[in-house]
Amino acid sequence: MASSSNDGSPVDITLVDISGHEITKGTWNAHCKVHELFQAAYKLKPGFLCKLLHGSEVLSPQRDMASLCPSFGHLTVVGMSGAGQKQLLSNAFAAVKSDGSVVTWGRPDRGGNSSLVEHHLQEGVVQVVGNGWGFAAVKSDGSVIAWGDADGGGDSSLVEHRLQDGVVQVVGNGFAFAAVKSDGSVITWGDSDAGGDSSLVEHWLQDSVVHVVGNGFAFAAVKSDGSVITWGDSDAGGDSSLVEHQLQEDMVRVVGNGLAFAAVKSDGSVITWGSALGGGDSSPVEHQLQEGVVQVVGNESAFAAVKSDGSVIAWGNDRRGGDSSLVEHQLHEGVVQVVGNGWAFAAVKSDGSVVIWGRADRGGDGSRVEHRLHESVVQVVVNGFAFAAVKADGSVITWGRADRGGDSSRVEHQLQEGIVQVVGNTEAFAAVKSDRSVITWGSALGGGDSSLVEHRLQEGVVQVVGNSEAFAAVKSDGSVVTWGNARGGGDSSHVGHRLQDCVIGVVS
Repeated sequence: MASSSNDGSPVDITLVDISGHEITKGTWNAHCKVHELFQAAYKLKPGFLCKLLHGSEVLSPQRDMASLCPSFGHLTVVGMSGAGQKQLLSNAFAAVKSDGSVVTWGRPDRGGNSSLVEHHLQEGVVQVVGNGWGFAAVKSDGSVIAWGDADGGGDSSLVEHRLQDGVVQVVGNGFAFAAVKSDGSVITWGDSDAGGDSSLVEHWLQDSVVHVVGNGFAFAAVKSDGSVITWGDSDAGGDSSLVEHQLQEDMVRVVGNGLAFAAVKSDGSVITWGSALGGGDSSPVEHQLQEGVVQVVGNESAFAAVKSDGSVIAWGNDRRGGDSSLVEHQLHEGVVQVVGNGWAFAAVKSDGSVVIWGRADRGGDGSRVEHRLHESVVQVVVNGFAFAAVKADGSVITWGRADRGGDSSRVEHQLQEGIVQVVGNTEAFAAVKSDRSVITWGSALGGGDSSLVEHRLQEGVVQVVGNSEAFAAVKSDGSVVTWGNARGGGDSSHVGHRLQDCVIGVVS
């Protein structure tokens, strides 16, 4: 239990993970900032960028320790890239160091060159978010620094005066950023047609926003009363007027894909809007979405909903996973996880089997390895064109476009056991083994060939991150190893001297 801190006495805090397991505990001076707790989490979990929760409340890094009351004894550490959140792959990387500084590399016009804001990135950064065109960094004082392509969110000068303090969350979509402040207001910048301009709904974004979700071209804000406000490209979910009356209350989760949104209500029903062909029109399966939905997953232009009885309902672009009729009989029960790439979906069932549907040559057909997917699969990971299944014995099975990671025969002997994590980028995969070595396959130019740095990937890797064209691995000594397309982040030699130690995480 935390001791009362309003009188300046020390604050006792225990940090736990989402399973309730203790990460660390200690006593902090009441005059410190909550930023100190972030640093404690980073040191104990290298390569793990996070946010801190007390119940459902997200704690701001700039909050004073003295404001934490006794009930704040246990805080939950949650990774910044949550399940169901669309991953926006860039052509650059940003590394956060233990002193709060940021190092960038990759395509200069996509955020790889941060020289214009370098003086702002020397200390105090606690979170970095990328959207494919640039990056936004949240500092411990609640201010935000942006860089990259000006039209895609890399220039926040028009709202700079509103980003000086109080920011607790930044979210990117395909072309813009949205910042949620501690007072519940929202600030946006980037491509005006894709959500960078929120002036039409500005009066609804002045307070009470608890989180924001982006898809490819729009944003949706969930407010404390359970209502949802949308803006951005009207055809891609920025205009929710057709379902506005259904979005007034009781929303507990909103998920975006490339072209639409799906909102789950407290009664387990689902409301959709956006591109009709991209999943915004769920009328063909509307009767199946009236209750019991516990999870929704989106890919580029379709959605799949998992219900409390373990069944799955799919809708959206038929050629990209919106039609699951061919495997419908296998999706009536027992599904515990669904993942999607841009073209297909894969469902993991409670018996460890996998059900696949969508475009055949992009991962929707797993018949070549079907006999190996009947049991013991514990996780499925995607890249842009293929899937990789991790089994209970630590082996990996792959399918999808052969030259983009669907064929792992070249390294098959190294994937027979000991795999603890697989990461995909657009065209390749990287697997981390229990001895902390890394195995790669897929497009050679896109990160599937790590032979030039193989000697540096034999041990000590704690995090691997992919962008569109490359990978970056953070090692236990705080150094970073990169490979893949040189211009897109595979070559970090010009900042190599700054990546030798003290890196706590990399984002793309």
